[in-house]
Amino acid sequence: MKSIAILGSTGSIGRSTLSVAESYPERFQIVALAAGRNLETAFEQARRWRPRLVSMGAEPDADVLRARLKQAGMGEIEVVSGAAGAVKVATHSEADFVVSAIVGVAGLEATYEAVKAGKTVGVANKECLVAAGELITAEARRQGKPLLPIDSEHNAVHQCLRGGRMEEVERIWLTASGGPFLNTPRSEFSSITVEQALNHPTWKMGRRITIDSATLMNKGFEVIEACRLFHMPPSKVEVIVHPQSTIHSMVEFRDGSILAQFSVTDMRLPILYALTYPERIQSDMRFPVGNLRHLDFCPPDMGKFPCLRLAYEAAEAGGAKTVALNAADEIAVAAFLEGSIAFDEIPRIIEDAVSASNSGKLESIAKVLEADAEARRYAQERVLGLNRKTSHPRATSVVL
Repeated sequence: MKSIAILGSTGSIGRSTLSVAESYPERFQIVALAAGRNLETAFEQARRWRPRLVSMGAEPDADVLRARLKQAGMGEIEVVSGAAGAVKVATHSEADFVVSAIVGVAGLEATYEAVKAGKTVGVANKECLVAAGELITAEARRQGKPLLPIDSEHNAVHQCLRGGRMEEVERIWLTASGGPFLNTPRSEFSSITVEQALNHPTWKMGRRITIDSATLMNKGFEVIEACRLFHMPPSKVEVIVHPQSTIHSMVEFRDGSILAQFSVTDMRLPILYALTYPERIQSDMRFPVGNLRHLDFCPPDMGKFPCLRLAYEAAEAGGAKTVALNAADEIAVAAFLEGSIAFDEIPRIIEDAVSASNSGKLESIAKVLEADAEARRYAQERVLGLNRKTSHPRATSVVL
């Protein structure tokens, strides 16, 4: 029986992890949950799973949950809150496996502490590895524990790598759908609306990640994540546009062989793979091979999508550059969603923030968080500066 702690239990990955656990009750039990601000879902999860510990994002929510659990006869469940509460979930003494699925750098400290505590960690939060991957992977090596990717692309790479030794790998191929503007002329990017950018052709995702997919920044983050997870230089991690999104990733070996992984587009499969690694166990998730009729591939246009170029440059530089990349992207995307800046101004803000950041190595999580805060302040100033220069409403000001 494997005991699981989930950081981000009320989000998509957290709920899918609980679904996997429910399908295999003889294999998995839930011992700790970090649930953010979704009080109602947190209560239902606590009632269903009876974990030892639940953490809420804010103390007022923790107070309410504590009272509701006591009233429902579950007062034995400990309820905590805040960043310290998430760390307590991540380092719970009974947890064998920690799923890191808190969105953004909010999950960074808890993820690092889980690794430091010697837990096996399944990583679904790419921002942790983008901002502090050098620290997290170094600590995992010290602990002798694997970091198991849950993102479908990196999970696919992990599976393909089982077909050879790391020294035999020539390059990693990450596939990208191309987003909604694959065939849109660059000259039209300044007039792209929020509604258009949120209309992804393949996936239904959160607002930020959907915009990141439209700019190809999400794929840039995945390049950095692949470099950190698999200890590969950026020059050996290639992005290729594959609109069908059938193949999740590929690994090319030095003899010219290429292994590709494809499966149903169901996040429960990579979660199950990570939770049971190195085993493979029976599941009912089957890919209809007869659907493999047409596969298209083409290189990404980094001139049209400069966010991908910026990600490669930050990956090469490391240190605070990748921290600034992620922080400035979050600020710029939020400003676009609010209608404050145009779509083609997102990469401009990011490039300025990355250029202004230090290139030195960051020695601690505290230093990472300092660099993150500084980059956010800089990016916000750039957004305000662009607002002052704009005297009329933008075409991007549609907010859903």
